[in-house]
Amino acid sequence: MAKDLVNTLADLKEQEVIKIVENRLNAKEDPLKILDDARKGMEIVGQRFASSEYFIPDLVYSGEILRAVTEMVRPKLSKAGEIKRVGKVVFGTVAGDIHDIGKDIVVFMLDVNGFEVHDLGVDVPAQKFVEKIKETGAPIVGLSGFLTLAFDSMKQTVDAMKAAGLRDKVNIMIGGGQITEEVRKYTGADAYGKDAMAGVSLAKKWVGAK
Repeated sequence: MAKDLVNTLADLKEQEVIKIVENRLNAKEDPLKILDDARKGMEIVGQRFASSEYFIPDLVYSGEILRAVTEMVRPKLSKAGEIKRVGKVVFGTVAGDIHDIGKDIVVFMLDVNGFEVHDLGVDVPAQKFVEKIKETGAPIVGLSGFLTLAFDSMKQTVDAMKAAGLRDKVNIMIGGGQITEEVRKYTGADAYGKDAMAGVSLAKKWVGAK
């Protein structure tokens, strides 16, 4: 059943995905397991995009399918009382970049792992990050970017936090297709996550959650 969901989502068969999720929820399966399988399917979508088998519209569509799955599963999660909030995160794709698939997966994984995520969307100006950090008091910031032009935007966003006197109050993670340790150093971020689970692990470490 797990493989069914992973592969069906990876193949972008929306109706079949919904049916499988419905059946698994009716069978009282662990909602977190369903979400994990959805994540694995999304990772395959990401790999297919990286190898030019899928294109931007496919990514957008896969994000819509993931959102539908999340909406179906979320009520079961809250009923089960499985989500205990462990910390706040401000997250967004930086200015000049409109890719949201990676961001959406990380936001989704942070959410199901107990974080209260303030998702600013895509093409987010540095100042908007600054304002949201002030408003929420979030100690963690996630900057996402898929294009190389995002590196400068990430650096400018980190610099804007410094200028606002917030840099010492937050841990900043960056992520996206081209991110390396060199890019992390260039932007001034604290760490980079190579995938969604790495982002979750970083956030948990920073708030001292198990």
